[in-house]
Amino acid sequence: MHKPVLSESGIREDVKFGENVRVIQPVNLYGCVIGNNSFVGPFVEIQKAVSIGSNCKIQSHTFICELVTIGDNCFIGHGVMFINDIFSGGGPAQGDQSKWKKTVLGNRVSVGSNATILPVEICDGTVIGAGAVVTKDITVKGIYAGNPARLIRII
Repeated sequence: MHKPVLSESGIREDVKFGENVRVIQPVNLYGCVIGNNSFVGPFVEIQKAVSIGSNCKIQSHTFICELVTIGDNCFIGHGVMFINDIFSGGGPAQGDQSKWKKTVLGNRVSVGSNATILPVEICDGTVIGAGAVVTKDITVKGIYAGNPARLIRII
């Protein structure tokens, strides 16, 4: 019987925090930037090359992968998954980061619980419903829901 290689989660020293950031542990944060007055709930992973704006709330069990930018005054619900690998070659990029794509959320974007956000751009003021799967850029401010996410109402 072999023993596994064990690593610990936590907050690495390379995380840059703004003022008055609140983090509820356990979390796994590394190589990211979190803006002023933001909140990160428990069981969240935020990877390197992620930027989160000021006054944001990231709820529990959310995964924010590399190459995600979240604007100011955003709400990310429980269990939201961000994806940067679209399996363009028919399977996982297997460490080939050149195949990864970026995701950009504007300001005042709200994402409901258990949504999945593929590499897209989402404009300011948009609401993504719980469980939605966002597969395409959103350029019209509105409420989007479903799989794939569709415009329900302009706001």
